Amino acid sequence: MGTIYDKSNSGLRSACLPNTELILEGLKEKIPGSLLRTKPADLPEMSEQEIVRHYTNLSYQAHGVDNGAYPLGSCTMKYNPKRHERWASFDGFKNCHPSQPSAGLQGTLELMYDLQSDLGEITGMDAFSLTPAAGAHGEWAGLLIAKKYFAKRKEKRHTILVPDSAHGTNPSSASMAGYKCQLVPTTVEGLFDLERYQNLLNKDVAVIMMTNPSTFGLWEKNITTIAKLAKENGSLLYYDGANLNALMGIVRPGDMGFDIVHVNTHKTFSTPHGGGGPGAGPIGVRYFLKNYLPEKVVGKSENGMFFWAINSDSIGKIKAYWGHVLVLLKAYSYIKSLGPVGLKKVSENAILNANYLQAGLKKYFPPVFDSYCMHECLLSGERLNTTITSFAKRLIDYNIHPPTMLGAGCVYYPGNLKSAMLIEPTETESKERLDEIITGFIRVFDECLERADFVESAPYSTKVSKILKED
Repeated sequence: MGTIYDKSNSGLRSACLPNTELILEGLKEKIPGSLLRTKPADLPEMSEQEIVRHYTNLSYQAHGVDNGAYPLGSCTMKYNPKRHERWASFDGFKNCHPSQPSAGLQGTLELMYDLQSDLGEITGMDAFSLTPAAGAHGEWAGLLIAKKYFAKRKEKRHTILVPDSAHGTNPSSASMAGYKCQLVPTTVEGLFDLERYQNLLNKDVAVIMMTNPSTFGLWEKNITTIAKLAKENGSLLYYDGANLNALMGIVRPGDMGFDIVHVNTHKTFSTPHGGGGPGAGPIGVRYFLKNYLPEKVVGKSENGMFFWAINSDSIGKIKAYWGHVLVLLKAYSYIKSLGPVGLKKVSENAILNANYLQAGLKKYFPPVFDSYCMHECLLSGERLNTTITSFAKRLIDYNIHPPTMLGAGCVYYPGNLKSAMLIEPTETESKERLDEIITGFIRVFDECLERADFVESAPYSTKVSKILKED
């Protein structure tokens, strides 16, 4: 297809701009000569039509929720409603400047204030900061809050406990915050090992980081016991919000006993993933930690005016200005569009869809853990006569994005999980589309049995093919 530079044609323009010489005349004296160009920038020269065609054709080569199923386990790749993009791009939002007086930002600040309150209600937290730019950024901020909390209490605690099924960001965030990590193993049922947990729990443990449901798609049935033991030890309980999409309106992390929560807006509240940014990872805390929240938090005065507040013991500024406001506005739009009843229905349907997939595929891909799943199912590929990676790549030819493969790529688990797939259809896929996904999985399963070598060379429908070893 070539790059846009390959298609450049001297003299072509996408727009006719006025002569800039007159505009620059007065500026040349004020700009240092070293900063002025001596020759035009090396930019491609094309007509608007060809530019549009080039990037449209490029978009066809990528897979996303807009053009096919994306059941990537633990990532919650749900559809992003386009109306939310439009609402967030209203002039009153996109044209405001973070340095202008708050008196001229009352509408935006009111929405942020409402979003803080809504997130508190959904998660059971008492106060929220919207500043963190991503889930992992929120994790790091949450652990800094824990660090300051214990420092104020003059307690020296250096350890974070995480389950061995934790997201990779958990130990990474712990390390960045200056803690050391210890893993709590999971049982044969895929649950948090209570006996090992009790043996590890001591006065050096600052925080226990968990998500519930777990990354295995299972409900941690001992969560109240885990929380009780943490409280008795003086430790804080941190909730990784990656799997909050399974809980809305059903149960809240705060009610389970968690003290700190971060929310991945791209997972739960349908803001775009953003290819590494922009994102948003609001962080909420219980009342005794609210003064440690990072700058800034939206407050409301007695006369009804909204303003940026800085808490007395804040961990400080972790992001320029207010965070990613336009992303947060999309999350706000999602919450307000659905309301309490709709949000609960989202979680119920996410759980229903995952169990429907698990039931439809269990004959070919038995569940790793013999139980109902929550919002995602963990299935074994042990019956395949080829690698789970080859199987997943062939799914692309059926317009299905590969699921998360626990034994390959960036996530690694040993033993019976080496061939496991974590599949999360989300609530936005219809029954008809779920049936198509099940059919696609079964067809590729049959192909593996009949022509494993054919599957191992897949995918065939993409511009870039698989790199194969030479004989």
